[in-house]
Amino acid sequence: MRLKVYVANAFAETRFGGNPAAVVPLGEWLTDNLMQQIAAQNNLSETAFIVPKNEDFEIRWFTPGVEVALCGHATLASAHILFNHMGYTQKKIIFHSKSGPLEVTKGEEEKITLDFPAKKPEEAKDDGHIAKALGVKPIFIFNSAFDYMVVLQDQSQIEALKPDMGMVKQLSARGLIVTAKGDEADFVSRCFYPQSGIDEDPVTGSAHVVMVPYWAAILGKKKLSAIQLSARRGYLDCELKGDRVLMSGHAHTYMEGDFYI
Repeated sequence: MRLKVYVANAFAETRFGGNPAAVVPLGEWLTDNLMQQIAAQNNLSETAFIVPKNEDFEIRWFTPGVEVALCGHATLASAHILFNHMGYTQKKIIFHSKSGPLEVTKGEEEKITLDFPAKKPEEAKDDGHIAKALGVKPIFIFNSAFDYMVVLQDQSQIEALKPDMGMVKQLSARGLIVTAKGDEADFVSRCFYPQSGIDEDPVTGSAHVVMVPYWAAILGKKKLSAIQLSARRGYLDCELKGDRVLMSGHAHTYMEGDFYI
């Protein structure tokens, strides 16, 4: 069997920035095991599989190691591929996912906006494990639907982090979000997911549905700019809209090809 695969860099302001995601369009679902094997072979932080559903699409996301319930950058990449390579002519796409329906719209200057459910974090306590894993004492520690989120003093602390990934992997969560006020943006972050086979994710849309409600309350505004300070850098325009988070960014196609199973 021959299938198409695309790779696009999402939330990228440069051709080689942002977070690369593989997108595999299907006519019908493959087995879970086969999709996991394909994602492992692709060896990117996420592979998205999309299947038509009437006028909409179903979407599932796999890291090289596990299936995840929500992924922002691979959803943006999937929309980019549909808009630019698969003849999808509408301005809005509905993706049906394990996290409910996700609306994606195409705006001006090729910017794509994701409409995701907000996941407000709840304050948590730490026995010192997170501080040891990061090598710095957090100001605040929170739990979210997926991850721990910690707040540090400033952007320079975020940039200097060299976490102990073995200790991060021991956390009883999908991973660890680290955030602070930004110098060039409202807030900045880095995200670590060794539990899912990704030591550091270049750009993490699903982490921003946690950070945006927090920073909107702290900064007293609904519209926020964000930079994820990975080596590849990710740039997001965010908005808290009721119980939803809107995240906008660009994507760039890197590769189109075929593979055989």
